Amino acid sequence: MTEPRTQESLLRREIGRLGVATIAMNGIIGSGIFALPAVAIAQAGYFSAWVFLLCGILILSVALSLARAASFFDITGGPTVYTTHAFGAFVGFQTGLLIYVSRVAAIAASANLIVSYAAGLWAPLGSGLPRALGVCAYVLLVTVLNAAGVRAGMAAVYLISVLKLAPLVLLMLIGLPSVEWGLVAGAPVIGSGALGETMLVLMYAFIGFEFSLINAGETRNARSAIPKALVGTVLAVALCYTIIQLVVVSVGPDLGGSDAPLIDIARRLMGPAGAVLLGMGVVFSVGGGSLTSFITAPRLTFALARDGSLPAWFGRVSERNGAPVNSILFCGIFSVALAVGQHFVWLIALSTFVRLITYALCIAAVPIIERTLPEQAGQFRLPGRLTIPIFGFVLTLWLMMHSKLGQMMIAAAIVAIGTIIYKVSSRQRKQLPDERRTS
Repeated sequence: MTEPRTQESLLRREIGRLGVATIAMNGIIGSGIFALPAVAIAQAGYFSAWVFLLCGILILSVALSLARAASFFDITGGPTVYTTHAFGAFVGFQTGLLIYVSRVAAIAASANLIVSYAAGLWAPLGSGLPRALGVCAYVLLVTVLNAAGVRAGMAAVYLISVLKLAPLVLLMLIGLPSVEWGLVAGAPVIGSGALGETMLVLMYAFIGFEFSLINAGETRNARSAIPKALVGTVLAVALCYTIIQLVVVSVGPDLGGSDAPLIDIARRLMGPAGAVLLGMGVVFSVGGGSLTSFITAPRLTFALARDGSLPAWFGRVSERNGAPVNSILFCGIFSVALAVGQHFVWLIALSTFVRLITYALCIAAVPIIERTLPEQAGQFRLPGRLTIPIFGFVLTLWLMMHSKLGQMMIAAAIVAIGTIIYKVSSRQRKQLPDERRTS
């Protein structure tokens, strides 16, 4: 007898290990690394390279913890699946909603930044109706690419990944001989309060790796492919970021007030052509980040609809191309609303703090997952068992303590709205016939 086809089974497993690594890399490398090195110099001087290294250690501990959780599951949803298993459907729903809002905020921030850069070529895009139309056109483009199916979306991501990495690799290779190792090694250590505030800002450049967890339902051999690719990618990106900051602070210790520090460094090292090359890297990085967000964010609302926490409308999958089309369309509309209504800085602040909350929830779920699910042969394991998750959890909470009250209030508002949505959706699900609830 043939098993009935569920919405999850309609998704096509077309993402391999390279795809997982590419999604994780694009989730991390976006607009942050092109702007935040100047912020780090302004707040920590030559010690800023060490701050980037500390951020890398923190995010690696989080990535290792989530990789361990990912090795137990192969369905769409990632963090929302882990927290649902550990703490129940309500916490899982809130986790998914928080990540979703942070992803849409990141898409909106990218749309703002892309149009701002384009305004340098055509001034009317800087404000008013032309700017709003530019934002809408950009979001429409990435919406259409992803509505065509995960294969089309991933093809665009692969292409942009090469175009965004090339300028950064070139900057590192040319800039390494200029690193002032003595000044960096002897840099005065900043206080714990300033360190926490600086790390909280810089973390925006490191977050986003969890993208690769969400698409497990469309990943081949997800339990083994995702953990290894995820950890390797996070480690490589953290090392690259540290090298980039070493180059920036050595070549441009006076760039603490720069809006485009990497472009300024490229101009000093390679002349006007280098500045143009890094400028193109900014465009491709922002574009790659938002394309990746569009591949993953709609899968969250799909997963929540699959679990009955959102209306079934979000769970509709196109039988033609295996894409969750309604969730993709809604994500595009929501992104436009945020992009037109808010500014870049507000959007990245929202994205970072909300993401830290979900990291803490996922890490807390790891010991429960380990205790309640059986081990499998060749499964990804952590050295020291829970030592790394405990370390990551404590550091994440410490970093959240340096957040501003406004960010906490926004997160609280999201949870409150989510509670209402969850209760309404749960009530509607209970009213469905038994066969529809279990299909």
